[in-house]
Amino acid sequence: SFHLMPDLNVIENVILPARGRRGYSRNASEIRKRAERLLAQVGMQDRIAHRPMELSGGEQQRVAVARSLIAEPDFLFADEPTGNLDEETGTAILDHLFALSAELSLTVVMVTHSSFIAQRCDRVLHLRNGLIEP
Repeated sequence: SFHLMPDLNVIENVILPARGRRGYSRNASEIRKRAERLLAQVGMQDRIAHRPMELSGGEQQRVAVARSLIAEPDFLFADEPTGNLDEETGTAILDHLFALSAELSLTVVMVTHSSFIAQRCDRVLHLRNGLIEP
């Protein structure tokens, strides 16, 4: 589940976490522009007026990725961030996450079963039976 609000459209779902931040009302148009840029970066710019139920699982996942970045976090925790995406879209999302990580000094902590994705990471830890393997 990507925890999108069913009564909100895509752009409103992305903006939602920013609404609680101090100064939102003064910066609402700037935040909307940022949300539009993030949605474009994940390939969802043409779906901003759609509601979650009108989206595929992969599209919902891309909206959730954009929403997670709206507040410019220091850390991003991602559990299989490309799990519902086709290979091309998944690669594009990973490229975006890694570029943002470098650009914003964003630490991405990712859980994946994919050795291909793990090879792209700076550091890989393996868990077996609840323990970190040496």
